[in-house]
Amino acid sequence: MDEATASVDYATAELIGKTIRHEFQASTILTIADRLRTVIDYDKIMLLDQGKIAEFDCPSVLLANPSSKFYALCKATGREEFAMLKRMTQG
Repeated sequence: MDEATASVDYATAELIGKTIRHEFQASTILTIADRLRTVIDYDKIMLLDQGKIAEFDCPSVLLANPSSKFYALCKATGREEFAMLKRMTQG
């Protein structure tokens, strides 16, 4: 999916995400997202940099590494959102 939730509010995006996760439990889903919340609870995150795979791991592992590009993206969202993203990977 490419930007499936780009034009909706957070509540609607969350509802769409829950529906997709439920309906496609046994499927592999590739998602291109502009909101990190959309993918923060995925099993794996693949981060591309200049068309090449720069990182590929669980969101919690990437966020535990301050030198990770994914960590930097999450940190750039601001203190409150960064804290929320970290909490979302922990539970």
